[in-house]
Amino acid sequence: MSLGERLKKARVNKEMSQSDLANAVGIHYTQIGRYENKGAQPAADVLSKIANALEVSSDFLMNGSSDDMANAHLTDKELLNQFKQIEKLTDYDISVVKVFLDAFITKKQLQTLV
Repeated sequence: MSLGERLKKARVNKEMSQSDLANAVGIHYTQIGRYENKGAQPAADVLSKIANALEVSSDFLMNGSSDDMANAHLTDKELLNQFKQIEKLTDYDISVVKVFLDAFITKKQLQTLV
């Protein structure tokens, strides 16, 4: 995925138009279109402002790291931090957490059917 694709995806996830993002950053909306569609690269200070407006890191926009991808999609920061802590557990403990999550999700799905 390119910078433009990651930028567009993060912008859409935040339910922002190109104009909304441009206004938040202080640039013209056509420049956002150039970044998303034409392969233009923003200056470092503009990239930082875009990342802040979209609540993602500059690293995510430039490189698309998986950790920052989670930040872009998970809005509950406490939950994100908990998932990061879970990753530090042993494989067995991680599998136990997955079983608990699966059980909880299944229970909720069954409740909606009743």
